[in-house]
Amino acid sequence: MEHTCHYSQRGEVVGVRSRELDPSASPLDYYGYELRRAREAAGLTLAQLGAIVFCTGSLIGQTETAARVPQRDFSERLDAALGTDGLFSRLVGMVLRSQLPSWFQQYADMEAKATYISTYQCQLVYGLLQTESYARAVLGVDQSDRLDAMVAARLDRQRLLIREQPPVLWVVLDEAVLYREVGGREVMREQLAHLAGLYGRPWMELQVLPFSVGQNTGLMGSFNLLRFEGHPDLYYSENYDSGHMTANPQVIKERSVGYARLQAEALSPRESAALIARVREERYGEQTGPGACAVA
Repeated sequence: MEHTCHYSQRGEVVGVRSRELDPSASPLDYYGYELRRAREAAGLTLAQLGAIVFCTGSLIGQTETAARVPQRDFSERLDAALGTDGLFSRLVGMVLRSQLPSWFQQYADMEAKATYISTYQCQLVYGLLQTESYARAVLGVDQSDRLDAMVAARLDRQRLLIREQPPVLWVVLDEAVLYREVGGREVMREQLAHLAGLYGRPWMELQVLPFSVGQNTGLMGSFNLLRFEGHPDLYYSENYDSGHMTANPQVIKERSVGYARLQAEALSPRESAALIARVREERYGEQTGPGACAVA
């Protein structure tokens, strides 16, 4: 498949030559194929559609030729402009999911179907609770060339928390997560404010495992447990570039007991929210006057 786009000095598409996209090649190709078909059926040029959805014609052209990963708000505007009855809003989820690492996609599919998610995180905030800035800092370490697409994919996973019937989410964070400065002080202030604000939210509990606990069943690393209606539970863990998922009953039993111990040893949700708020102000708080020093 080849795409050649020509742009004016202002960045507008003045000509696009491309072989026909193969809609079966990837979700991104399918999205571009359907967008071109819908636009042409509406009798609109690239520039005309761009004006309607508040973007440039070049962006429309890049999306049609699978050179750009679409975002959810862009897709919603396309549906409104083209009268496509939610087609692009449905397709964008599939497109964004395809941007996740191939070894992670199966877990993401199962995560979206789970009715109960339990996770212990010893290094980073769980992906479903990351702010955009925090996610960008984390993913930017290894994904600088595809950063926008990867961040959009991670944020799209979080939509399961706001659906009509979200899963129960129980999170245990090691206290070290609060002190690991990811993205800078302001990013951490925003992230910890987000975590503290989750206290009391329906179907969600957040606990912090304090340093004072010492050795614990989470020392082997972060892991997740997924429960489903009518299907076996799953255990998931990962290393640098691969994930491991199993429904082995013995593994599920052992890790479920281990997780229960972490919950028992962690601070209560109320105490955890208070600790998060305190760390935010004491470690990442803004200077309050001339010569004020940050807490180390």
